[in-house]
Amino acid sequence: MATAYEPHSIERHWYRVWEEAGDFRAQPNPDKEPFTIVIPPPNVTGALHMGHALNNTLQDVLIRRARMLGFEALWVPGTDHAGIGMQNVVERELAKEGTSRQEIGREAFVERVWQWKARYGARIIDQLRSLGCSCDWERERFTMDEGLSRAVRTVFVRWFEDGLIYRGLRIINWCPFHTTALSDIEVEHEDVAGELITFRYALSDGSGFIAVSTTRIETMLGDTTIAVHPDDERYTHLVGQTAAHPFFPDRYLPIVGDDAVDREFGTGAVKVTPAHDPTDFEIAERHGVEKVNIFDATATMNENAGEFTGLDRYEARRAVLKKLQELGLVDEVERPYIHPVGHCYRCHNEIEPWLSEQWFVAMTPLAGPAIEVVQDGSVDLAPKRFEKAYLDWMENLRDWCISRQLWWGHRI
Repeated sequence: MATAYEPHSIERHWYRVWEEAGDFRAQPNPDKEPFTIVIPPPNVTGALHMGHALNNTLQDVLIRRARMLGFEALWVPGTDHAGIGMQNVVERELAKEGTSRQEIGREAFVERVWQWKARYGARIIDQLRSLGCSCDWERERFTMDEGLSRAVRTVFVRWFEDGLIYRGLRIINWCPFHTTALSDIEVEHEDVAGELITFRYALSDGSGFIAVSTTRIETMLGDTTIAVHPDDERYTHLVGQTAAHPFFPDRYLPIVGDDAVDREFGTGAVKVTPAHDPTDFEIAERHGVEKVNIFDATATMNENAGEFTGLDRYEARRAVLKKLQELGLVDEVERPYIHPVGHCYRCHNEIEPWLSEQWFVAMTPLAGPAIEVVQDGSVDLAPKRFEKAYLDWMENLRDWCISRQLWWGHRI
């Protein structure tokens, strides 16, 4: 007899006994009230971590308690195909081999991902079993299974027909490394030591200049208007006038008044780049000004960038600043200027706000009922102080960008 408790062998034995006895299985039973948990499926990008251990232990406590209380308790297990996460992992493996998905092609790349899934998907399921998770393993699913893929297509079409999904030209978060759109929750904002540049646009009538400030000087190549706050007395006399773009002689930037302008930022006048900033896009929509996209999918300057075409975004940042300095249009360069910048949550490269045609979920009709049940008391949030944060979040949701330009995942 062992002198100390050996959990591995003992727990594995009893887990097998319970599973073979069918203790984890559930069937429709008119004599019992159902109690069901669908596991938040772990991504098949590697192994489980401590967060998974905590989360699944809590689910196991709930499902076992339900069984003891007489419910027909079902815990549905499965794993998630993890879209961009899985593609990122396999791309790293290919890089170690000195190749890339572009070199091996889509079909071979997808096959490599399936191989990874076979290896780590099985490992994750084994880890869940080792934790003692009392799932009904006969119901195990993978989010790229044919049945679930069909369900995705079915719901997509249904929501499209109901007007909840639409295709639109809007500002989205774009990862130049993965060359794909990202949703807002896939962007991590990190403080960076950048620069704040104040430069001048000459008024078209030759009467003077208007100074603006920016942390992304290269985007001035896509400027199509200048905005000031309508109550800012420093600039009210300029509203309705135009400014000349120093690099594009035929482009004149109307000066408009808009309530979105923060009078405390920089000079109080802002350059508006509608194709590369969500606030600027909204300003352009309100005032009917042109939207000029200056980046391609890899954040390289495209044909709309004039003499800067072909430079990557950081090269263009330096080149545009140098050119403006040579023209005597730069008033101040503040370095370092600490400000938050969005990064891809997987590869950690800086994302670009990019004007692109994508698929979106209309959030307002979905958020409405979620707001109503909290306001009418049908749902209580605890602690109560989180109610305000919840309502602020729900009332300010942007439409959700759901399309991705990936090789791995559900295809539209």
